[in-house]
Amino acid sequence: MMTQNEPPRAQTSWTVDVAGYELTLPITPVSPDRAIALMMITDLGVSFGEHIGAALAERFRPLEPEIVIGTATLGIPVAIEVTRHLGLDRYIILQKSPKKHLADALTHSLSSVTSHGTQELRLDRAALPLLMHRRVVVVDDVIATGSSFMASLALARQASAEVVGLGAILTDGTAWRRKLGVDAAMVQALAHVPQFRNVGLGHWEPIVEE
Repeated sequence: MMTQNEPPRAQTSWTVDVAGYELTLPITPVSPDRAIALMMITDLGVSFGEHIGAALAERFRPLEPEIVIGTATLGIPVAIEVTRHLGLDRYIILQKSPKKHLADALTHSLSSVTSHGTQELRLDRAALPLLMHRRVVVVDDVIATGSSFMASLALARQASAEVVGLGAILTDGTAWRRKLGVDAAMVQALAHVPQFRNVGLGHWEPIVEE
């Protein structure tokens, strides 16, 4: 037990159970006084992608989705695996880079915990026929601020899609609930991680969530 004069213990990682898959994540500062448990799905291998795809697809199957929407870049493997495990073929990726073929794309601004400044999320107009009046689920790797999901929802609905579910591997903190409002009830996540505050000398402790 820590005494009153003992300095806080160094917290450098956080272990979480992702639907039966134990994952240890590094605590990574995003500002001088705040840090997150950083998950890079692209570093976690094929078996992890298989695992989370199957687990999220099981959650979504009763909703009878017809197509999956993912967000570049870290949402791409999530979208692919969920699509595969749902027995579907086509998926749509919302892009953040201003590629030449997206010059006239539908756009919506967003911000991210792990990126600097405001970005634009883009939906290729060529994908509109795939979305119109279709039941869709939107997936990403992590939901933290809720900004990416908010932008994805706006673009899907602008394309006349019926969004029936939102999915993520992790929820990070609680700010996303306020951002999404009533749409937060659609979120299916496999695990939750807290955010962390700086208690001095490079030591971090979990922020108590309400």
